[in-house]
Amino acid sequence: MKVWGITGTNGKTTTAWILAAFLDADPARKTGYVTTVEVYDGAQRFYTGYTTPPLAKLKEIYAAMEANGCTDCVMEVSSHAIHQNRTGDTVFAGGAFTNLSEDHLDYHKTMEEYFRVKLSFAERIARDGMRVRGWESGVPASAGRRDFPPYAVCLDGGYGREMLAACGRLALNVLPVSFRSPGLDLSSLPLVGDYNKSNVLVAAALAEAAGVPHDVIQSTVPSLTPRWGRLERVHNPSVAADVYVDFAHTPDGLEKVLTAARGFTLAGARLWVVFGAGGDRDPMKRPLMGEAAARLADCVVVTSDNPRSEVPESIISQILGGMPSDAVDSGRVFSEPDRRKAIERALTDAARGDVVIVAGKGHETTQEIAGVKYPFDDREVIRAFRSL
Repeated sequence: MKVWGITGTNGKTTTAWILAAFLDADPARKTGYVTTVEVYDGAQRFYTGYTTPPLAKLKEIYAAMEANGCTDCVMEVSSHAIHQNRTGDTVFAGGAFTNLSEDHLDYHKTMEEYFRVKLSFAERIARDGMRVRGWESGVPASAGRRDFPPYAVCLDGGYGREMLAACGRLALNVLPVSFRSPGLDLSSLPLVGDYNKSNVLVAAALAEAAGVPHDVIQSTVPSLTPRWGRLERVHNPSVAADVYVDFAHTPDGLEKVLTAARGFTLAGARLWVVFGAGGDRDPMKRPLMGEAAARLADCVVVTSDNPRSEVPESIISQILGGMPSDAVDSGRVFSEPDRRKAIERALTDAARGDVVIVAGKGHETTQEIAGVKYPFDDREVIRAFRSL
């Protein structure tokens, strides 16, 4: 069974799911996956609570996949998992880098260290590829780049150019990708936003390098509909506005989803966003998220995400601190620590034609407050809402 790894700050889950879909479109393959949202072992779907599970759990998953006839496994590989070597002796056939932006600096401390950890994943794939090919004493002069493990690098997000330059010095078949130069016809793609085009193209480049015919990949594009709380539309006949849920929980992620949403917000209508920031995690990104929201949305409701052990009002204050004072004082920025009430406020006040983005939790079905996880699903809150 071949294992393919996807790393980056944003887009890992979507890219992993799309790559699995492209690989599975080849009749000769059966593909399992390991993602933040769920694991598919070729027979069952289940949740582990991790983006990348610990090694003991991974080995159980690999064994189940192989027993169920999987030829391929696509896995999200988080920076924590790379740094902690959770994947152990897993040999990756190839991989991809989506982007790098402000996140997890409570753990990595600096962007330089965060980048170094991400680069080390590419270095590992290159080393494994040399070892598997018997090139540990050096790459033969006759070896072409196609003999190296494929590694797709997206140039559209943060640190893409830096990663491309660094990977170009490794024994990798580096596949640069950009939505500005698509190798596929994406006119029938149901996923919106340039960032989703990037995700599709990264997955496509890796799938084609893995042996999936180009025409098979192209024919799969129209079936890639939104799922797992990634710009997922939630219908409620009681709500006048169009409402979407998204997992965006970083400044870059929030900026991308709001930019995409602005593209389908009609002239004269308003773009709303409801979001917060997680407690006990990277406080440096909070004002940056506030700045992005104030700049890109017409109406902003700042609320709780998973406050964990922190006081929600304190997190909200830090988010508001990143917004220009004229935006906060303009009457278009509101704060409501209760996430349910915050969502309901936006749904009540948004008019027909407006677009409401509820960001930060996406697929999650709990909210952690003071060490307790309570049932909470943004999608269910939206569906249950009834206007007065």
